[in-house]
Amino acid sequence: MTIKQLSVFLENKTGRINDVTKTLAKYDINMHAFSMAESTDFGILRLIVSDVEKAVEVLRAENFAVMLTDVVCIGCPNVAGSLAKVLDYLAAENIFIEYMYAFAQGDTAHVVIRPSNVDRCMEILNKLNCNVLTKNSL
Repeated sequence: MTIKQLSVFLENKTGRINDVTKTLAKYDINMHAFSMAESTDFGILRLIVSDVEKAVEVLRAENFAVMLTDVVCIGCPNVAGSLAKVLDYLAAENIFIEYMYAFAQGDTAHVVIRPSNVDRCMEILNKLNCNVLTKNSL
């Protein structure tokens, strides 16, 4: 099962990321994971949140440009080489990873990936019995 990721487009100016976090906090929306990418003129804040629909609604109401994307989140042991094994299987099946980010909690690492082919990626991960996480398991 995939999860929904929010991509929020932000101008590169002081306080813009804080505006997003304050808006989410105001509506009791928790950020489970995030990643920030930037270019010269703007940044993209990618978020996994506790309430996707509400987050989209409140951020758009505050005039943020928000886009939803399906991503895959896997849980793997937080030890050297675990992620490499999974990525080897995906590469062998010609699954390109557009981007990824991760966070660790104790013995488990959670890795959010945006594969070139989400459905095929899910098939491969399920065949491997990988721990594919859902929104409720984050």
